[in-house]
Amino acid sequence: MPAPRPRSLRPRPLAVMVTALLAAMACALPLSTAQAASTPTRGTAYMGETVAAHDGTHGTPTSGDATQTEGVDVSNYQGSVAWSTLYGSGVRWAYTKATEGTYYTNPSFTQQYNGSYNVGMIRGSYHFATPDTTSGATQASYFVAHGGGWSKDGKTLPGVLDIEWDPYGADCYGKTAGQMVSWIADFLNTYKSLTGRDAVIYTATSWWTECTGNYAGFAANNPLWVARYATSVGTLPAGWSYYTMWQYTSSGATVGDHDVFNGALDRVQALANG
Repeated sequence: MPAPRPRSLRPRPLAVMVTALLAAMACALPLSTAQAASTPTRGTAYMGETVAAHDGTHGTPTSGDATQTEGVDVSNYQGSVAWSTLYGSGVRWAYTKATEGTYYTNPSFTQQYNGSYNVGMIRGSYHFATPDTTSGATQASYFVAHGGGWSKDGKTLPGVLDIEWDPYGADCYGKTAGQMVSWIADFLNTYKSLTGRDAVIYTATSWWTECTGNYAGFAANNPLWVARYATSVGTLPAGWSYYTMWQYTSSGATVGDHDVFNGALDRVQALANG
């Protein structure tokens, strides 16, 4: 009986295709994993999350002639904040993240918002905007209902609209400049109708230029909180001739994000009182 013939060692066409496909997938996996790892979980974004990556970090301010008042901004990222330590270091005002979109409320809000108040700071809350998820009016209503309200007690600052690069997707949330301006106006108008106050706008000049076309129409009513991690505040968004607040670093003492108010403490109180 003749011995069986050995199998051919040449790979079959199908096997070659499968091997090539698996190799291509293996090569693609590290990139996909890195991309996924760089995208934060919905709800975890904080004020200034995207600033350093887009604008960079270029030092810290030098003391100038104008009187300014130190502040901080916090989110759930900081957890339980040592407010007495911050007050002892000269911090006199604070903003706490209250909400994001219409799907998130800060679980640390009570400790942070009330804690800053209890040590004698003037405090307020902010909303991280996600214009790709729901309308400006819907998000403003959600914000006011979950910690974004205002009362004329001399210790509560008006709410802040935190509008910056989308940490979860496209820089401008898939909107044209005109659509973005409309969304922001929708938020601001609704916030004022619910609280009687004009909200503060937090943004970076480069984002504002990119995503609103450097729109100047909000400057007359809405105070500016500008983000820039550098020795000077730099060029402001169109319409504003001065800033009310400046987030100048994400690596300050006790908590990372430190800010200055453009004026003495009595000007912070004036903003609180409306």
